Amino acid sequence: MTTESLTLNKRMRRKLRDPYLFFSRFFFDPIGLSTRVFNTTRAIPVYLGNLAKYSKQNGRRSLRFSVRDAWFHTYDRFAAAGSLTAHYFWQDLWAATKLHDAGVTHHVDVGSRVDGFIAHILPFCDLTYVDIRPLELNWPRFSFRQGSILAMPFEDDTVASLSTLHVIEHIGLGRYGDPVDPDGSWKAARELTRVLAPGGRLLLGVPTGRERVCFDAHRVFAPETTIDMFAGLELVEFSFITDRNELIRNASFDEARRSEYGCGLFEFRKRG
Repeated sequence: MTTESLTLNKRMRRKLRDPYLFFSRFFFDPIGLSTRVFNTTRAIPVYLGNLAKYSKQNGRRSLRFSVRDAWFHTYDRFAAAGSLTAHYFWQDLWAATKLHDAGVTHHVDVGSRVDGFIAHILPFCDLTYVDIRPLELNWPRFSFRQGSILAMPFEDDTVASLSTLHVIEHIGLGRYGDPVDPDGSWKAARELTRVLAPGGRLLLGVPTGRERVCFDAHRVFAPETTIDMFAGLELVEFSFITDRNELIRNASFDEARRSEYGCGLFEFRKRG
């Protein structure tokens, strides 16, 4: 294939991709929906066959089939073994491993995923969780403080272990009830720096790649922009989740700069 043909194919793919992405963001994913419909359709005869076998072989009266309690999930056999949201899986695993290996027993988190990172660390760590929205969770090692990342409920230089994963990119876009402010992410970074204790560590996960705002979902930052946001802190480690959903430990900024929508994992330390 000639260079001109490759260029033409690339342009055609982009022309098809852009309308698809725009439609998916505002309405629904047509490819995802068509896949679901296809899998559901081919699962129906399997479901009916399995139901007939079960009903014929089952001798337990209390567990007999009833239309009232019928569920249809046979399409699961055509899906992958488990759902994996790549950024959150690797990011939460990275951060939880950091805390576990460091022997952290008291930690503060702002707005990270409760059914991911928070659940990972509760077995070995007392956690104070801060979010602008209310949360009811009854667990011995868990405490909740409702508050904003723009006005943290802590004194200066008091938090020794701190994290916020896939959060600051949203601040100032109004998505979660916070005020619209183009400088929201930078103000959040200053507040996190303020409460972090000298010698304390901050674990940060943030979209990294081609710098832009995807209103009102999130921002994507160049790695240097994130470093500048936390100019008062020292970078200890930069790891990166690529567009191919691979985790690179101790990555270079070059890979991040070339990415469209990766995830930068920053470990910062406050000097002193």
